[in-house]
Amino acid sequence: MAIELTLLSRSYCHLCHDMEVALAPLADEFSATVTVLDVDADPELEAKYDELVPVLLHGETELCHYFLDAAKTREYLAGIR
Repeated sequence: MAIELTLLSRSYCHLCHDMEVALAPLADEFSATVTVLDVDADPELEAKYDELVPVLLHGETELCHYFLDAAKTREYLAGIR
């Protein structure tokens, strides 16, 4: 089963870029795809996650926000494999 993660981001957000870079090795380790969505392009996402960006999601499950919690994310991904 392919793992699909979503990173809610903003183009001008340095924390967003940092999380995307930090996430790359984990995504490779678990053969996960990461879709980066601009939270400002979707009013519903912006209303829900505005102050939490960046947010890493697996489906509706929020894995972390602001900074990548690598240990928690690795544990979660190992559990769904």
